[in-house]
Amino acid sequence: MPYSIRDIATALGAEAEGDLDITVSGAAEPALASASQLALAMDPKYAPGLSKGQAQAALLWLGADWRALGLKAAIFAPRGRLAMAGLSVMLDPGPQIAAGAHPMSVIDASAQIGDGAAIAPFVTIGAGARIGARARIASHVSIAEGAVIGDDALILQGARIGARVKIGDRFICQPGAVIGADGFSFVTPEKSGVEEVRATLGHRDEIRKQSWSRIHSLGAVTLGDDVEIGANSVIDRGTIRDTLIGSGTKLDNLVHIGHNVQVGRDCLLCGQVGIAGSARIGDRVVLAGQCGVNDNIFVGDDVIAGGGTKIFTNAPAGRVLLGYPAVKMETHVELQKALRRLPRLATRVAALEKAQGEGDIPLSQDRD
Repeated sequence: MPYSIRDIATALGAEAEGDLDITVSGAAEPALASASQLALAMDPKYAPGLSKGQAQAALLWLGADWRALGLKAAIFAPRGRLAMAGLSVMLDPGPQIAAGAHPMSVIDASAQIGDGAAIAPFVTIGAGARIGARARIASHVSIAEGAVIGDDALILQGARIGARVKIGDRFICQPGAVIGADGFSFVTPEKSGVEEVRATLGHRDEIRKQSWSRIHSLGAVTLGDDVEIGANSVIDRGTIRDTLIGSGTKLDNLVHIGHNVQVGRDCLLCGQVGIAGSARIGDRVVLAGQCGVNDNIFVGDDVIAGGGTKIFTNAPAGRVLLGYPAVKMETHVELQKALRRLPRLATRVAALEKAQGEGDIPLSQDRD
């Protein structure tokens, strides 16, 4: 549906000038915007694109001269990406799922479905499951027995919610996510090679044949309110107690949370992050893409880890980490600088050895 510039500014809590009755039905980059779209130019570097597009109105930076930019109206965003968040909520219609349960869905008679729920075809809901009010469940979703999902959930195509999983309100689940998979827990009758090398840091007395016995996951998964799970991400059940994800935490695509992990509130876990079993993550932690966290360690509140960081030991609150293994970001930068100097240093050492005549084997080469 179209929105007036006045409506959008009011919803965003932003100032607007010009013809506030102009309506738009979407948003676009400045050079590609049509007359019925709001151009997004929250930074002066995007201003040149306005003359290439046909937008009548734009979302601009504070202090922009909208008249000089050839516009009829403008909304001013003190913080552009925050304004984008509010605007995207207004303009995203969401999936088109008819109210009620589609006749081609299979819902156990003992399941409880909240008022205003919309359930697409090919959905299965198990015995004793409870679905909150106004839930929207897209096609090919399965919700196992005893699962509890709060109000205003949005669960998209092909997601799998396991048995006894408990999820809070305003949950968003992207396609293909699995919440409540069995944990990856196995044990050998005798001490395994993995246990031995972990204790000795690499030494093995002997190599023996081993077989693995499965430890079943008797726990489940508990998610707080306002949690979002990305496409094809997986959260494993706990072995005895539940795996926990705190309120407000967001998981990107292809994130794996191992059994018994505890993740705090308002964390951001980016694509391909992996957290091994029984690790504990504090509040407001940000792990960039492909970060890994070792099992049975603690990452403190407000830690930020750059892309590809591997955290093998406890990380104190507020630490900024980078590297493999993780070190302070400033330390990692200095290490990389030193690494780049090594070839030049080796050449200098070889020249010094030659000048000093200190033997046939220069110090710049490896020695046993």
